[in-house]
Amino acid sequence: MPNQAVPRACHSAPVHVVIPGYEVRAATAADIAACDALCMRVRGYHRHGEVSDSVSGGTCVVVDYHGRLSEYGTGLVFGPHSVGETNEDLKALIGAAAGFLGPAILVPVSNTDLFNWCLADGLRIVELLSLMTIGLCNQSTGSYLPSILY
Repeated sequence: MPNQAVPRACHSAPVHVVIPGYEVRAATAADIAACDALCMRVRGYHRHGEVSDSVSGGTCVVVDYHGRLSEYGTGLVFGPHSVGETNEDLKALIGAAAGFLGPAILVPVSNTDLFNWCLADGLRIVELLSLMTIGLCNQSTGSYLPSILY
């Protein structure tokens, strides 16, 4: 996978956007298996440890679309990650956030729909980073916010 530009975007206040049909709620231990399965479908691997830790820590949220889990996020901050089936899933997550846990989130520039939506809703580029990997890296079949930790 070639290097991708990933801006660190920040927002001083929550976006407060509701995406119709998407319910955002706190994740529970019962959601962990569905989060693992979603990550496997979208990214080709699971991040079970991070998801479990974020559920235990109270930072993990999930998006239900028509009664099924379609997105999860381990926290909206620089380190954690989010995985969704579609951009609408991630928009619902970002739009429902009561606030950001730190100074920034990572939004891939290559996902122009999500990136432009973030800019239109007040997020701003703080700095441009390069997303690089060592070893195998699968192309996503869905939408995601990368993590600097993995």
